[in-house]
Amino acid sequence: MERILVIDDDHDLRESMVEILQDAGYEIFACERAEAGLELLAKQSFALVLLDLVMPGMSGMEALPRMRDLAPATKVIMITAFSTTENAVMAMRQGAADYLIKPFRGEELLTAARRLLEEARFEKSGAAVDADTALGCLANAMRREILLNLAQRGSQRFMDVCREMGIADHTKVNFHLKILREAGFVDQKGKNYQLTPRGHQALDCVRYLARRLGN
Repeated sequence: MERILVIDDDHDLRESMVEILQDAGYEIFACERAEAGLELLAKQSFALVLLDLVMPGMSGMEALPRMRDLAPATKVIMITAFSTTENAVMAMRQGAADYLIKPFRGEELLTAARRLLEEARFEKSGAAVDADTALGCLANAMRREILLNLAQRGSQRFMDVCREMGIADHTKVNFHLKILREAGFVDQKGKNYQLTPRGHQALDCVRYLARRLGN
């Protein structure tokens, strides 16, 4: 379950965001001061932070660069009641990934959160597998099909892979399985083939890109 940190001194808005995000299936932590949020970030990992711009004590704009230092992979959505271009530009320059203007609808919040969490998953997977190598290896349609087949069916014997894909030329399948094994995407145990954790990450990269290109 992905973890989200909500930092906003407005009690009603903070509780509303917590409820919306919890109902969507996320694990939520919340606080009303930037200082408390920084303490949490120093101790725990979060995929996303929702950060109010104007708060008593340290402002969101002051906290943002510190958050980027503490957790550079964590996405930050800046929240403000002041819809000025200057604030938006400054927040982006300081490292914010998105910007929401109060008041916003629950669906706006969920759309922004889901998009950034998906980007974070892609970046994490890409870093883990070396995105350039992964995409080079998976540029071939048959190799992508093999990965998808193994992801859906689980561990399979060689002939089962060929049969599921409807390919009579077993030499081709064997060739592409060899490339996937060398890339660390597929593992062979006895006579069975299965995806490795690296293979699942590579497949996540492909699915993410397919969705983005489809949009």
